[in-house]
Amino acid sequence: MSDEYRFIGRSTRRKDATEVVTGATRYVNDLKFAELLHGKVLRSPHPHANLKSIDKSRAEQLPGVKAVLTWEDVPDWKGGTPRITRVLDSKVRYVGDAVALVAATTEDIARQALSLIDVEYELLPAVFDVDAAMQPGAPQLYEQLPGNIVTPGMPAFGPNSLREVVMGDVEQGFGEADVIIEGTFGYENIPNPIPPEPPGAVALWEEPNRVTLWVSNQASYLDTIILHHVFGRKVEVRTHGAACGGSFGTKLLSWQLQSHAVLLSKATGRPVKLIYSKEEHIAAFVLRPGSRMQARVGMKKGGTVTAVSGKWLVDTGFYSMTTQAQVAVGCGEIQLMTRCANWDLQTAVVCTNRNASGGVRGFGGQELKCSFIPLLCQAMEQLDLDPVEFIKKNYVKPGDGYFWRDGAWYTYRGIDYSDSMEQGAQCFGWKENWQGWLQPSSVAGTKRRGVGVGVHGNADIGEDSSEAHVRLNPDGSVLLFSCITEHGTGQRSNYVKMVAEVLQVPMERVSITDADSQINPFEYGPFGSRGTYAIGSAAIRAAEDARRQLFEIIAPRLKARPDELDTADGVVFVTADPDRRTSWRAMGHERTILGYGRFDPDFTLANCMTTFVEVEVDTETGKVDLLRVVNATDVGQIIDPPGLEGQLNGCLGSSGIDSALFEETVLDDRTGHILNANMIDYKWRTFSELPSIDNVVLETPVDSNRFKAIGVGEVATSPGPMAILMAVSNAIGVWLHEYPATPERVLKALGRVKARSHTGGAA
Repeated sequence: MSDEYRFIGRSTRRKDATEVVTGATRYVNDLKFAELLHGKVLRSPHPHANLKSIDKSRAEQLPGVKAVLTWEDVPDWKGGTPRITRVLDSKVRYVGDAVALVAATTEDIARQALSLIDVEYELLPAVFDVDAAMQPGAPQLYEQLPGNIVTPGMPAFGPNSLREVVMGDVEQGFGEADVIIEGTFGYENIPNPIPPEPPGAVALWEEPNRVTLWVSNQASYLDTIILHHVFGRKVEVRTHGAACGGSFGTKLLSWQLQSHAVLLSKATGRPVKLIYSKEEHIAAFVLRPGSRMQARVGMKKGGTVTAVSGKWLVDTGFYSMTTQAQVAVGCGEIQLMTRCANWDLQTAVVCTNRNASGGVRGFGGQELKCSFIPLLCQAMEQLDLDPVEFIKKNYVKPGDGYFWRDGAWYTYRGIDYSDSMEQGAQCFGWKENWQGWLQPSSVAGTKRRGVGVGVHGNADIGEDSSEAHVRLNPDGSVLLFSCITEHGTGQRSNYVKMVAEVLQVPMERVSITDADSQINPFEYGPFGSRGTYAIGSAAIRAAEDARRQLFEIIAPRLKARPDELDTADGVVFVTADPDRRTSWRAMGHERTILGYGRFDPDFTLANCMTTFVEVEVDTETGKVDLLRVVNATDVGQIIDPPGLEGQLNGCLGSSGIDSALFEETVLDDRTGHILNANMIDYKWRTFSELPSIDNVVLETPVDSNRFKAIGVGEVATSPGPMAILMAVSNAIGVWLHEYPATPERVLKALGRVKARSHTGGAA
């Protein structure tokens, strides 16, 4: 911790602490509205079918029902990338797809009405595997997507959006290699982070074409933009971001749920609340994209990667909204951790008849690296290379270049993370525990222990634009205007802390506005670890601009130049003569000062997280126990110590480490049904099963903003799965090729059982 700061780097109370611990925080389901109606969705029991007929007459006659809508009753609103997926359609494409919408005076009446809707389906063949979906004659989900191949590229990233990594001469690179490895690995268990609060929204339609929504999302301003386009750019959309009970990336976008609420409000003229049940949350909401990597890797004896050639197949489910963005980011991130001059990595985003894919922590890079790093490991095995030394050698270094998501070439200007990796290894005791590839670190009867390491980082810490305003009041109070939704990380308090540090006023004197898109300036949202650098920079610059204006106004009163002034605790004084001072009231009781700050994208910095794990495998039962975790990173400057510790300790769940152990969405590839869409069959770690976690955090100043800090929250979960796969493989002496390392898969790898497949993925 730097002694030069008053608030930064110190443990301070969150602005919402009292409300959270006393239960006063209001989530979407807590909001009260006059004449509120409750919305429900009738969902398809079939993975692929045409709707031949829908009889809603009995449901409409039920007392308390105010609207029943089908695809024939609604505008031709569409979402997705490309925008071809209708909000309600005459065709269903996965088990859980929306067939009809109901609004009623109570939830029970709405549920009863669903049971009174009669639907006749024309069943169609379904496909659940990416390879099968691309075969000639495979069932086609959209006529606009021949072969079920989704249009590549993310328009929001520009015309050159990254969709492949191609550079150098791969054949020459393979010719220089001492070993060439070829294989297929998959990260296809489509884990669902399942944040505690299900997705939800309240919509209020106002004539002629205006709608206000109260949303449970981590990026409420982005909802305004997305819905404006979904509604054909003919509807004015305003959003209020309520407190969000967790997201882990999945509640980045909820456009379909929100659109359904809007349609019901439009039809009834009353506010409509639509909240998913936990079963809907698991079975009908977005999942992580499925990832399958088929590739060749060339490597020299010293650990230099000479060539990478292959195909990354991404299962996006029944439509794509963010998957092309995840591909673009993943293609950038793989270059950060693999310094290689020769690439021919192609990609394909494929539609299948399962839930749509959406954003999840590790956005794109985790999916790709969890599939790619095992291939690197097999090459390292052939050359007897220590993976920690490999990671230290190959992670991006200052002066290195890479293509990022917009297809442009960037030169890295950040720090070398080798020190954090080395200190993490020392804390873990890597040299003492590493016995070589496919070698256990210890054996005691049927119990074998193994160690593994993974790495992850991204340059999206500087993605997208942010704006902020800071208002100074004569009484010495400060108001930060930023459209940030609190989604559990405490980021809103961190921005207050930054503003307080710039202005040197107590944090209690700084407030932050609610996340209202009509009041606040533009804000993309807190994701991709961009909060500290991107959003923080906008808040810092707004505070600095307000400070500058304050000095310009007060300087004549103190008979000094603005650059000779400083401020603390609501007082402005001459730096060289502190007794020459006056309060902020000198600006005039009839005046406020409004500072403006903006951040524009910068992809020349990256963060890094290295995770070390130790597991114990019972070779008799196949059970894997996680014994220890060490996370190592460098954040430049810690902003909030407890918040950082919480993020790092959250490496287990939310589709992190435990997605390599037992978190798994099990899809029946015969019926398209998710078999564990409840909190009993979806496996979670309990408190009694928590491992030992140590966090090694370095603070090497980064050339980011005033406080030399970068964020690491989003990447804390990402290195864990690949580290687990390595550790379990080392413990049992056999390579695992898929996640998670369930007892069944472990015993299959040991040749003791024949594993069953429900998902249609690589076996």
